[in-house]
Amino acid sequence: MASPTPVYYKQNRLKQLRAFCHAAQTGSISEAAERIFLSQPTVTLQIQALERELETVLFERRGPKIRLTPQGEILLKLALPLVEGMDKLHETFAAQQGLLESGELKIAAGESTILNVIPEPLKQFSRRYPKITVRLQNVTGGRDGLSRLRADEVDFAVGAMPDVPEDIIYKPLITYSPVLIVPLNHPLAEKASVTLKDVSPYDLILPSPSLTTWRMVDLVFRQHELIFRSNLEAGGWEVIKRYVEMGMGVSIVTDLCLTGNEKLVRYPMDSYFPKRTYGMVLRRGKYLSPQARKFIEIMGDCYATGK
Repeated sequence: MASPTPVYYKQNRLKQLRAFCHAAQTGSISEAAERIFLSQPTVTLQIQALERELETVLFERRGPKIRLTPQGEILLKLALPLVEGMDKLHETFAAQQGLLESGELKIAAGESTILNVIPEPLKQFSRRYPKITVRLQNVTGGRDGLSRLRADEVDFAVGAMPDVPEDIIYKPLITYSPVLIVPLNHPLAEKASVTLKDVSPYDLILPSPSLTTWRMVDLVFRQHELIFRSNLEAGGWEVIKRYVEMGMGVSIVTDLCLTGNEKLVRYPMDSYFPKRTYGMVLRRGKYLSPQARKFIEIMGDCYATGK
C-alpha cells in the first residue's frame, strides 16, 4: 500500500501548482519565476516536488524552453481553475457580498468591435462598478485575440469566431450582414443593385489573406467561377472604410462597422456571403473573475433586449 502524501507537500501544494501553471503558460521556468516573484531555482524545486508526488513527468525540457507532456496537459486542465480561483478568492468573496468595488477587467477585441459592439455594455458596467479598471486590448484578427486569451493576458475576448477550436467556448450575441461599400463617385454607385460579377473588375480593399474575411471572399468568388483583384491590404474596418471613401477601391465588410455617416454607398451581399455573428470568446476551463462574469452578464442582457 502506498504511503500517504506527506503533510509538508499538502501544505505547499498550492504553491507548487501555481508555479506549475505559470511555467506551463509561459513555456519558461525563468518567466514563471518573474511572474510569481520567486527565484528560478525555487520554481524548479516546486515543480520537481509536484512531479515526485504525482510520480510523473510534467514537462519536456528543451534548453531554456519547456513543453507540457500529455500528463502535464491533464494536470493543467485540473489545476488552472483551482489556482485562479484561489488567487481571486478575495474578489470573489467580496462579489458574493455585493461589494464588487475593485479589481481589473481585461478584454481583447478588434477595433470595430471596440467602437461598435462594446460601448453600450461598457457604459452600463462602468456606471455600476466605477472602481473597476477596464483595459481594452485592441487586437488584429482572431488569432491575436486567441493567443492573448490562451496566455491569460485577458479575461475574455469579444469578436467573430467562424471556426471554434476545442479549447475555446464561443457565445454569439449579435448578427451582422455582409455589405459591399463603394465611394460616392464610383461607377457601381449608380446601380440600383450589384451582383458579384459586377464587383469582379474592380480592386477590392481587404484585410490580410491570413484572416477569415479574405479567405471567405476568395472562396465565394471561386464558387461563382469569378476572380477578384486585391491590390491593397489594410487592417481594421475603420481603415478600410476610410480608403474606400478616398476612392482607392471597394470592399466587402459587415454592416457592424457602418454608422450611416460615411460617404459611401452600400449594397447587401447576403445572397453571396454568410452573415457574421459577434460574441464572447472564452477559454474552456478558465476561471472567470467576478468582474468578468458581471460584464458578460451585462453584455448578454444588453443585446438580448436589443440595445
